[in-house]
Amino acid sequence: MAFLKLGTIAFGGPAAHVALMEEEFVTRRGWMTRQEFLDRLGAANLIPGPSSTEMAIFIGQSKAGWPGLIVGGCCFIVPAAIIVSVIAAAYVRYGAVPQVGGVLYAVKAVVIAIVAQAFWKLAQSAMKNSLLVLVGILSTVLAFLAVNNLLILMIAGLLAVLPELHRRAPAAGAMAWLAPAWPKALLAAGGLVPASFSLARLFLTFLKIGSVLFGSGYVLLAFLHADFIVRLHWLTEKQLLDAVAVGQVTPGPVFTTATFIGYLLAGIPGAVAATIAIFLPGFVLVALSGPLIARIRRSPLAGAALDGVVAGSLALMGVVTWQLGKAALVDWLTVTIAVASGFLLFRFRVNAVWLIAGAAIIGMLHGLR
Repeated sequence: MAFLKLGTIAFGGPAAHVALMEEEFVTRRGWMTRQEFLDRLGAANLIPGPSSTEMAIFIGQSKAGWPGLIVGGCCFIVPAAIIVSVIAAAYVRYGAVPQVGGVLYAVKAVVIAIVAQAFWKLAQSAMKNSLLVLVGILSTVLAFLAVNNLLILMIAGLLAVLPELHRRAPAAGAMAWLAPAWPKALLAAGGLVPASFSLARLFLTFLKIGSVLFGSGYVLLAFLHADFIVRLHWLTEKQLLDAVAVGQVTPGPVFTTATFIGYLLAGIPGAVAATIAIFLPGFVLVALSGPLIARIRRSPLAGAALDGVVAGSLALMGVVTWQLGKAALVDWLTVTIAVASGFLLFRFRVNAVWLIAGAAIIGMLHGLR
């Protein structure tokens, strides 16, 4: 019941979700100590997938083993997935109605500000040294060249471990190990072709994203853009922005954006397939990673690689924020909403839910006008 409640009321993104879990399970219920909570939070940030959902899975596992793992994760995900599916059904039927279009028109401007704020805060923590800054810059250039996202993350991880490899082996050997990745990465820029739709391909695409996505739910935008717009041509820029907006206005994991996209492409079967696919790796990784987390933390090589992957993820997030911003900020009103939202977020740390609600009202009035 505790996770059902959180899955229904947890607005505000991963940071807000974690704060609510700390209040619920550490302060109020006393199910774990604050140190135990922090240990699991660190573990959730070391593996791919949505960190707040993986926190729910970790907490469930710590209290009741495998049954708790499944119940905790599912109860946090399902309420949000149901809400998003209902909104997606309304979007498919009424998306062209001026009031609905006006709401999304305004909310998307707030989404750009929210993502920009998240990017800035994450970058301040992730860019720990000059090498990681250079990794981020290179990853940004490769992203603008449309290099495959997975290859960008691989290159980022490899570059970040070079100093550690240099301390262990001759630099020439390290460069020889890295060299084979470069031709593939550069050739991947031209390998984008459209594909016919199928539920199996939809499932496998989201399964891949859920298996490799490091960082916050906002980094998901980069992968969705690369796969569903650039590679598969199944979505438009407008549909992706609408999906992200819905993910922001609903409680629970930001990754339920996948539920919305699945419904747009194939109705209820698509929503179910997309939701299972993107969250399934999180359950598996949490179950497997418990005994390994301490070793990863102690390994300089693994830690450096993870830092590089995070820097590459943030670069992807920045590039997609720029691309989506060009599609969302189309006139003086959307620019004004985005600038005002950014000011309130950065200066006064206003809860994003209030900004989204305010933008929705402005958008509704604009649509009526």
